[in-house]
Amino acid sequence: MEEWRQIFYHGMNMFNVLIISYFIVGNGIYTFLMVTSLVSVWLHNRRLAYQGLQDLRESVVTPPVTIIMPAWNEQEIIVDSVHSVLRVEYPAFEVLVVDDGSTDGTLQRLIAAFNLVKMDLIYRPRLPTKNTRGFYLSPRIPNLLVISKDNGGKPDALNVGINMCRTPYFCTLDSDCLLERDALLRLMRPVVESPLNTVASGGIVRILNGCVVKDAQVVQVRLPPTRLERFQVVEYLRSFLFGRTGWNLLGGTLIVSGAFAIFHRESVIECGAFGQDTVTEDMDLIVQLHRWAVHHHRRIKMSFTSDPICWTECPSSFKMLARQRRRWQLGLCQTLWKNSEMLFNRKYGVVGMLSFPFHLYVEALGTAAELLGYFMVPLAILFGMVPPTLYILFVLLALTYGGFLSVGAVLLEELTYRRYPGFHDLMVLLLFAFVENLGFRQVVLFYRFQGLWRFLAGFRAWEKVAHVGTG
Repeated sequence: MEEWRQIFYHGMNMFNVLIISYFIVGNGIYTFLMVTSLVSVWLHNRRLAYQGLQDLRESVVTPPVTIIMPAWNEQEIIVDSVHSVLRVEYPAFEVLVVDDGSTDGTLQRLIAAFNLVKMDLIYRPRLPTKNTRGFYLSPRIPNLLVISKDNGGKPDALNVGINMCRTPYFCTLDSDCLLERDALLRLMRPVVESPLNTVASGGIVRILNGCVVKDAQVVQVRLPPTRLERFQVVEYLRSFLFGRTGWNLLGGTLIVSGAFAIFHRESVIECGAFGQDTVTEDMDLIVQLHRWAVHHHRRIKMSFTSDPICWTECPSSFKMLARQRRRWQLGLCQTLWKNSEMLFNRKYGVVGMLSFPFHLYVEALGTAAELLGYFMVPLAILFGMVPPTLYILFVLLALTYGGFLSVGAVLLEELTYRRYPGFHDLMVLLLFAFVENLGFRQVVLFYRFQGLWRFLAGFRAWEKVAHVGTG
């Protein structure tokens, strides 16, 4: 019995050390990313003061872009989303809507709204996909094409769009998104200005819920009505303004949101395009591009810019939030496991030595450590292994520091882009940023742990988040 007790005490001490290390390393990296993001956003805004979009809008070298919008059972929102895309300000662009075998009225509503006519078009696939059913053109909107195909999932729908794409770059856009009119120009600017082949350029995704929408455009930015949605506003600000901006400046981009991103078509085709073996095809593609560039000795660049804005509908119920976060975590684990050779591999530079380990140990495995910590540390107190006062101080420090990072994201938004104009909105966001760690973080953590568990159990199915149309 005494031997088992010693083993238990030793295991608990090791776990406590693990929890403390996770807190120090994780929050230390987040702090570093926060400082890095401040520098990056400051430099970007200084450049904007001297470089307008007009030159890019009028330049003959601005490359044409094809916007690919996959859709499956999105009848409530698809027409507004397409109207929004057609209004973007860009010299030359096409819009491909790929209906992935919808069983609702998605295709019928598109046909009715845009007077689409079924046509016979030449289709020469370079990527293997499910069969196409038909091509629909609009007599009055020449740059709109709707493709109907057998159901094969979002990656398959995107690959059909790539097969039909005839421009050097394509933009992926989720069907629940509304674009600001100059968002595509802003997203293309780092591609045009870079001397290297920019294979991916990502923008920022913001919460549409609560905003006033007119003619498929956001005309007034407002906070969402519910607490659940407001917490997600803070979460998105922290994720995009800190995480992705910081990694971009370091050259360690591992995630570009496929909800709104530009890709170099030939590079994507050469690396195999969107795969079917993960449920987060956007992250998987970014990692595949890194591997393709190293194996073929290509010098490439990936960019994230914080001012091209895409508005998206976030989950308004815990059921939909659970589906979304489980899928994100499952896809993260699948992608990291699939590309485990990159871990601490110096051939991949910052991605292999810093970004990949961070996403593996902090974002993926850290989920289990943090969740178990809520149960194991109190056990350590119960058995007298940790003084209660020390534990309370540690918890207060962790919650306060987490709130500090969230508050920092809100203040960075206020100091730079100020999308929420009212002083009351700022105060509400700061309040939600500070209390985010008291309940909401734990709920999301539990959903993410479910995603990790599903990965370990071999679960592969895609969980669809229903969009009802909001704004």
